[in-house]
Amino acid sequence: MSQDPLVVFTPSGKRGYFPKGTPVLTAARQLGVDLDSVCGGRGICSKCQITPSYGEFPKHGVTAIEGALSEWNAVEQRYDDKRGLAKGRRLGCQAKIENDIVIDVPAESQVHKQVIRKAASERAIEMNPATKLYFVEVAEPDMHEPSGDLERLGEALKSQWGLGNVTADLRVIGKLQPTLRKGKWQVTAAIFQDHKEDTGQIIELWPGLHEDGIFGLAIDLGSTTIAAHLTDLRSGEVVASSGLMNPQIRFGEDLMSRVSYAMMNPGGDLEMTAAVREAMNTLITEIASEAGIASALIVEIVFVCNPVMHHLLLGIDPVELGQAPFALATSEALSFAARDLELSAVNGSARSYILPCIAGHVGADAAAVALSEEPGQSEDLVLVVDVGTNAEILLGDQTRVLACSSPTGPAFEGAQISSGQRAAPGAIEKIEIDPASKDPRFRVIGCDLWSDELGFDAATASSGITGICGSGIIEAVAELRMAGLMDDSGLLGSAEATGTPRMIPDGRTHSYVVHDASATGGPMISVTQGDIRAIQLAKSALYAGARLLMDEMGVDKVDRVVLAGAFGAHISSKHAMVLGMIPDVPLNKVFSAGNAAGTGARIALCNKQARADIERIVRQIVKVETAIEPKFQEHFVAANAIPHKTDAFEELSKVVSLPAVSFNTGSESSKGGRRRRRRD
Repeated sequence: MSQDPLVVFTPSGKRGYFPKGTPVLTAARQLGVDLDSVCGGRGICSKCQITPSYGEFPKHGVTAIEGALSEWNAVEQRYDDKRGLAKGRRLGCQAKIENDIVIDVPAESQVHKQVIRKAASERAIEMNPATKLYFVEVAEPDMHEPSGDLERLGEALKSQWGLGNVTADLRVIGKLQPTLRKGKWQVTAAIFQDHKEDTGQIIELWPGLHEDGIFGLAIDLGSTTIAAHLTDLRSGEVVASSGLMNPQIRFGEDLMSRVSYAMMNPGGDLEMTAAVREAMNTLITEIASEAGIASALIVEIVFVCNPVMHHLLLGIDPVELGQAPFALATSEALSFAARDLELSAVNGSARSYILPCIAGHVGADAAAVALSEEPGQSEDLVLVVDVGTNAEILLGDQTRVLACSSPTGPAFEGAQISSGQRAAPGAIEKIEIDPASKDPRFRVIGCDLWSDELGFDAATASSGITGICGSGIIEAVAELRMAGLMDDSGLLGSAEATGTPRMIPDGRTHSYVVHDASATGGPMISVTQGDIRAIQLAKSALYAGARLLMDEMGVDKVDRVVLAGAFGAHISSKHAMVLGMIPDVPLNKVFSAGNAAGTGARIALCNKQARADIERIVRQIVKVETAIEPKFQEHFVAANAIPHKTDAFEELSKVVSLPAVSFNTGSESSKGGRRRRRRD
């Protein structure tokens, strides 16, 4: 084993051993990590900023100690003095590797801007926001009838708009008098009224008639990505959508890794809380700038998230969620000031609302999906699957709704994949493999052309072909199965067995070469046996979770399947079915719901009655705990085969014929594989 230090880069997950004294930027370039630099490593441009992480990282097999990077040097100090470096940041061209280390590459240091797949879905929403604008004329002070300006504003709101019991915090009270006088006793007030209370809170005041509107944020705080939709609270229009990678990835790619980090590193939970809050402030500032509005006009935020993200957002140690009985600190919906979450990028009096959690492993994101897709209103039996690092699954009709969470891991997001990367320009997102020639053609993010079409090379010259994202790896594995290059056990064949030189030896296994630009200094993008195993584990967990709900419901079939999240919007139903990710149904009964969790957050943002509705609905949902169900493992093992070991997938077989190949070295392949050696 190498004695050189091990370096793990997040969020890409790329890792390697490097001699002591190697600059972080050099290591990143050799591994193909997306770390920017335009000054040639002289510490001038600051594009290569990185954040080292210290502590125990069981997921990565790394213990990072203080001093794992070289000491802060004069170049970094000079840059910090002139322009400033955020706390904990280093310059990748200056920091040198001295010991095992986990290094996060923040979004602003990445060359290729991420494409947030959790875009806002088209949805007609009845507008009844908790925060509204009210223009009022306030009586001037009178020595004969002494009363405070706040009290007379309250009287005006009551007499002109029927609003009673209006309060204000100190920030608003402090600006009340100059605002009233500047507006000549005419002001516009943004008033927040909770769905549970008759009282109202003044969030903001403007002199005269305020015509620039007010805005809210619907934030889907995921394990891997944070997606935000900036919404006009008057019309419901999404004026901007943006997102970034969740910086907590450097503490662990999946939820249990982050819980383990909190368990093994005192104060680790506070580190993760600080990281995600800082990221959200950055995201809020960027999305306001993109929309061309002042961030002070953002007066409300609605969050949806899984239970671990819920606790880490709130600053609650998630340790109890890592062990039975998986107790939440609270499962109720929460409403409080945004400043309690240290969200300084919004209005100083802005309000926050977090949807209720269903149970210890089924969070507010699943509640948001239930609000958006309404399985409890369905006349037929519908399976709703929201796929991410942790999959939320709902099964229901008008009789009852069941829910569970399944630990799929980050493979569907492109993590833990050899050539995997986040969704960014240059990433392969779609792929087809010709069953005759065994050659692929593909499309990359940022280009509408296929790789075999005229003009593709010129169109992708700026971005390059950099890797393969989550949707690409899912399609690639399904295409390998359909082309006869992989058998139903997930085993890849050799070049001899498959008849294509694209199958290359890779240790004791084989890999399929999708694109090779190594001759010109570019990457070789391939699908390895390890990649397939990661997808098998993820899809098996997903299928097993769905089967558990079907067992509980007492059915073997569902009527339709709704795919939600980034997966649902970008993967064809055929590829999902070939993999066996979901139970067998006719392909025309598989639908995409886009970002259903984000849509649920927007519904709750735009309609306060929806908040009351979902708080009632979650109490009626029956939770199935996959972690303690004995049949989960049985379903999981059977689902390892592609598409499945025991389920015939009869509906799929009507439209797709899967080759009967076997590449087990002890059996005969239908394509000329090795024969079993005869024993005399």
